[in-house]
Amino acid sequence: MGEPHDAEPARPANLGHDARRIVMSALADGIVAVDDSGVIRICNPAAEELVGRPTGELIGTLFGYPVVAGESTEIDLMLPGGQTRVVEMRATTTTVAGQLLHVAALRDVTLRRQAEQELEAELERRGSVIAVAAHEVRNPLTGIGQLVDMLRDPRESFTDEERADVLGRIADRTAHIQSLVKKLLTVAKIDAEVSHTTTVPVPVLEVILERLAEFADRPRNVNVSCDPGVRALADRGELSEMLVNYLENAFAYGAPPFQIDVAEQPGGVEIRVCDNGPGVPAEFEASLFDRFTRGARARRGTEGSGLGLWIVRHLARANGGDAYFEPGETGACFCLRLPQAPRR
Repeated sequence: MGEPHDAEPARPANLGHDARRIVMSALADGIVAVDDSGVIRICNPAAEELVGRPTGELIGTLFGYPVVAGESTEIDLMLPGGQTRVVEMRATTTTVAGQLLHVAALRDVTLRRQAEQELEAELERRGSVIAVAAHEVRNPLTGIGQLVDMLRDPRESFTDEERADVLGRIADRTAHIQSLVKKLLTVAKIDAEVSHTTTVPVPVLEVILERLAEFADRPRNVNVSCDPGVRALADRGELSEMLVNYLENAFAYGAPPFQIDVAEQPGGVEIRVCDNGPGVPAEFEASLFDRFTRGARARRGTEGSGLGLWIVRHLARANGGDAYFEPGETGACFCLRLPQAPRR
C-alpha cells in the first residue's frame, strides 16, 4: 500500500448506495476499489483486517498492485509489522456514480499456501527417499544376481573355499539391503511422527557387545571402555539402532583402531564412537546430521544412503538426549548423550 496520492481527493461519501452495494456483495472477502490511477477509493472492513490498516489510512493511497479485470492472481501483502500475508486477488470493473472503478476481491490464502508448500516438501522428501532406495538397492541386487548366476552356471567349477567366498559376498549384499530397509522404515516412522519409544534402564555395555557381534564376520580392531554398571534410560531397540548406525558409519568411512568410550556425565551417559580415519572436512561438519548428507564420504566413493546419522539424532532426541560430532586431531568422533538410569 502506498502513500497518500494528491492527484484527486478521496470521495468515499459521494458514492452513495452503489458503493454500499459493492461492499456488501462479498463481505467474507476484502474489497478494494481503485481508480485508473491505482488510488484506493473504496474498501470494506475485511480489507482493513487483511492489510492491517484502518479505512481512513487506506482511502486515497495507492493500492500498489495492478488490478486487471478478469484475472485472478496471488499477491504478497506486506503488513505494517513486517509480516507477509498471501492473498488471492480476483479483479473486475464497475462504474460507481459515473466513475470507472477496478474492484479487487481479496481472500487470505496464507494457510493454504503453507499447506501446499508443506505438501510439496513432503513429496520431495518421499521422492528423495524412493530415489535413494532405488539406487542403494539396485547395486547390491545386481551383484547378488550375478553371483547367483555364477553358482548356477554348469560351466563353472568352484572349490569349497571359492563357493564359500561367493556365498559370503551374497550375504554381505543381502545384509546391506536389510540395513537400508530398516533405515527406510525408521525414516517413515519419523516422518509420520509415529513414536513407540519406551524408555527403561538399559545396560549400555551389554547392548554395545550385542551390536559388535553383528560385525563379527569382519575383522575389526575395536576397543571398548565401559563400566558394566552404567545404564542409560532409553528405548533398548532404538539405542541398538543408534549404535549400529554409528558403528556402520565408523567401519565404512573411518580406519582402525576404533574406540568406544562410555562415560557418566552430570545428568547423562555419553557414548563416543571414534576412529582413526581421515576425519571430516570442516565444511561438512554443520550438515553431518542432515538427511541425505554424505559430503566427503561420497567423494571417497563409499556407498551410503545418507540417512544413518540423521536417524541417530532423531532417535536420540526422542529418548531425551542428543547426537553430535566432535572434531579431533585425527579421525572422527561421533557422540551420543542419553539420560542416565540408576546404577545396578
